Amino acid sequence: MIEADAFGEIIEVNSGFLHSSDLNQDKPINWKRMVAFNGEYGCMGDLGMHPCHFPFRAGWFPKNVRAVLSKLVKQRPGKDGTMVPCETWDNATLLCESINPRTGNTFPLTIKTQRIAPGETDTWYFEVKGMRGCGRWSSKNPRRLEVLEYTGGEQAWRQIDMGWEAAFKGITGGIFEFGFTDSILQMWAAFVYELTEGKPKSRFASCVRPEETAMSHRLFTAALNSWKNESVEKV
Repeated sequence: MIEADAFGEIIEVNSGFLHSSDLNQDKPINWKRMVAFNGEYGCMGDLGMHPCHFPFRAGWFPKNVRAVLSKLVKQRPGKDGTMVPCETWDNATLLCESINPRTGNTFPLTIKTQRIAPGETDTWYFEVKGMRGCGRWSSKNPRRLEVLEYTGGEQAWRQIDMGWEAAFKGITGGIFEFGFTDSILQMWAAFVYELTEGKPKSRFASCVRPEETAMSHRLFTAALNSWKNESVEKV
């Protein structure tokens, strides 16, 4: 839909990666809570590249960010049971301004990374709203794609059960559900394809690039400054 410009002028894009396990305050501390291992990013360093990957690959790069960061659990049990401080952020909401490369117009891009999201178990979601069409997907129901196509009449979302459809063919039947283990195999296939062919199979069937990772670091660093200064920061 992105490659076909099916959305038209972009209204907004929402992307996020959500966990719930850290709602348990008795969960022992790990590297994600320690600045020495995860840096100051916290949940952004742990989860952030997942919701960034697709917008970045679409060419929707953040030009600025206003971040709201939350530190909800102050301490957790260490290896010996002694309570130790949690040094990093639990949740982050990043409201960015992005540019549509097709038109040059700006639109809001919201990225959420949350380690404490009640009821969520490793949920990744992505939503695009446009003047001609909209689309949304969530790993809560990985084979379902929701699409709204506007032609001047009724505005109605339709739900499509995609089944098992992927960039690289597998032995799994099309009526089965695509899962995270399938995603890992697709990543391996994308890497091997680029290694042997010298180029990706397609724009979205390829591995994360160094420049995209660098962009995520610029975004997360700007988010830290935004929270610290209560400001909108350039990325």
